[in-house]
Amino acid sequence: MGEVVGCGLIAHVPTVMLPKEVRYELNKGREFSVVTGLNRLRDEVLSKLDYDLVIVFDSHWFTTVEFVITSHARRSGKYTSDELPRGMSQVPYDAKGDPDFARAAAALAGKHGTWITPIDDPYLPIQYATVNLIKYLQKGDEAWVSVSCAQTGETDDFLRAGRAIGEAIRNSDRKVLLLASGAMSHKFWPLSKLRQHEAGDVEHIFSPEHAKADLERLDWMKAGDHARVLQTMPEFLKFKPEANFGHYVMMAAALGEGEWRAPGRLYSEYENSVGTGQVHVWFDRPADGWQARRKAAQ
Repeated sequence: MGEVVGCGLIAHVPTVMLPKEVRYELNKGREFSVVTGLNRLRDEVLSKLDYDLVIVFDSHWFTTVEFVITSHARRSGKYTSDELPRGMSQVPYDAKGDPDFARAAAALAGKHGTWITPIDDPYLPIQYATVNLIKYLQKGDEAWVSVSCAQTGETDDFLRAGRAIGEAIRNSDRKVLLLASGAMSHKFWPLSKLRQHEAGDVEHIFSPEHAKADLERLDWMKAGDHARVLQTMPEFLKFKPEANFGHYVMMAAALGEGEWRAPGRLYSEYENSVGTGQVHVWFDRPADGWQARRKAAQ
């Protein structure tokens, strides 16, 4: 029986890929904590975990009529962002895939009332919500698989996709790491004002209301109250979370939704990026396992 050994809400913000001197210039002579947090997460947590598959819920990969899961045997190449080519240019990546798992997850979609398609097209673009995490967090030759966020999806759709992926994990023999790659509130400053708000301080978040909504949910995550995060999604959607927060919702659904009670610990401060809320929150596997907790709750 497969299991999830750890998971996190991880910021992939492009700032982490900028040269150190540029980062310090943008942040008033200080390093962004999302950068040091990725390094700490790799060294203090991932290096001590045993896993053979990383699943990235990629909030920068938008599909329209279905969810898509990568089913390549391997993905490698160089990545230049069409959105931010000055900051992310010719970034090398090389990661093994897991075609068997991808096909197994897709096969369960119908049972859960949704659509997931495995794609192994060598020309399928990769997104920086995956590439940036590979750059910092890849440990060795573990498999990396990306799952899209359907741009037409609503919260229930993300829950259905997450349930299918969770069942596929339990049916497998994989030891899995889940990474919900994306931001919290995701409202940018207008271009004419943007360069006044590039530092990481919370005062630069788009509005006090956006910051309050993020920080409220961070408190719930730290307490392991994922049920409340999910129950209040209609309210949170008013603050434009990245990808409708689908990256987090799919991860939560794979782990039991409201029955998932793992407390989170921060591996960065809550930081701004041109108006958006960025943070790393890590959730350790409870001693009795997430699947055991879910079964007991049922």
